[in-house]
Amino acid sequence: MQPVTQYAKSGDVHIAYQAFGDGPINLVLVPGFVSNVENYWDQPDFARFLTRLASYARVVTFDKRGTGGSDRVSELPGLDVRMDDLRAVMDAAGR
Repeated sequence: MQPVTQYAKSGDVHIAYQAFGDGPINLVLVPGFVSNVENYWDQPDFARFLTRLASYARVVTFDKRGTGGSDRVSELPGLDVRMDDLRAVMDAAGR
């Protein structure tokens, strides 16, 4: 079952993320170059991978700014901005 996509606010940008699973540890899955949390579940192999992770952890994954369900941006962010986005998602996902 696909989790609900939620949004974290990082500066003026909304970052799409999903949180699922109920294991005793938290696991943040940081996407590669391009991502779309909505499409992850349409890929059977990747959906099985995520389901397996969720069997022992609470998993949080997100779309980087400018990709997937996150707001579009006019330029690629630097590492500091990407870390701010990650922190915003972690804060919003809470526990």
